[in-house]
Amino acid sequence: MFGFLCLLAGVESGTKLAATCRTHNGFSFGCIVNDTWYVLVRVEPVCLTGLTDHMSLQLPEVEAVRAIVLAAARDAGLNQFRLRDRSVKEDGTVVTQTDHRVQAFIARELQANWPQFTFMGEEMEHRQQARIVGGDGACFWALDPLDGTTNFSMSLPFYGISLGLVVDGTVQLGVVYDPVRDELFSAASGQGAFLNGEKLTTPDTDIPIRRCIANVDYKRLVSQLVDQLVRYPPFGAQRNLGSCVLEWCWLAAGRIQLYLHGGQRMWDYAAGSLILAEAGGAFTTIRGLPLDCRTFTKRSVVAAINTELQQQWLAWIVENDERLHE
Repeated sequence: MFGFLCLLAGVESGTKLAATCRTHNGFSFGCIVNDTWYVLVRVEPVCLTGLTDHMSLQLPEVEAVRAIVLAAARDAGLNQFRLRDRSVKEDGTVVTQTDHRVQAFIARELQANWPQFTFMGEEMEHRQQARIVGGDGACFWALDPLDGTTNFSMSLPFYGISLGLVVDGTVQLGVVYDPVRDELFSAASGQGAFLNGEKLTTPDTDIPIRRCIANVDYKRLVSQLVDQLVRYPPFGAQRNLGSCVLEWCWLAAGRIQLYLHGGQRMWDYAAGSLILAEAGGAFTTIRGLPLDCRTFTKRSVVAAINTELQQQWLAWIVENDERLHE
């Protein structure tokens, strides 16, 4: 028998309006009371079978998870552009108070509504993160509360929130939100990918690789491969936008056609990789291995809008990366 979970999220609003809407899976209700916008979502869970120890879990509905992510972004004011105070963590990455605020908000809501799933966020201690990922039959949320923090802190409008649900090393649900453009990407395993509620598919095109736009993060690649990419690029143009979670989604939307990154953490690729896969894209590591969530180590990414382009892109990289011939 299926039960129902209810979510009530509140964020400040400057207007006094009321609205209702319906979805095919349930309903959501919104109202404003004392300048606070409240969203109530009815959840009709999906049954997930074949898990460790032959247990069954009920997955949250994507609509409910999207509501939490949206509420967190509004609570933190992520659509406001100004210079922010920031600090540098031990690993050299940038962090702001907003990262911590978003993580605390989402962690609290997830725990209140789905306590059966462990929570793992980027701003947790490394040893705690590794212990969560390495657990037997691990079922956990993987959150990047603010990917593109350097962009955010310098008022460069390209950053986002990413939340994925991992079950036994496989991403089952993913949500990525771009607060600047108000674009909400989401996917559930086997149910397709969506952008603001509309079905998202990668372009059905036979575009040659030499005409593609490639998003390449040179900083995390070996110098020899970088030299080849700069001297003899197989693509038409190159970009590096500074937020992994949005780059995955822009690839799924066909805004770029190729993607190369030398090292991403699980919270960087969990949700985005599911969204791309459900949209019709393809990806592996530089060594051609599957990109799953069974290890906490950084993973390289070679991706494209379809399998044929990804295979061409990977073949060129393998041919031009001397390490892969050792």
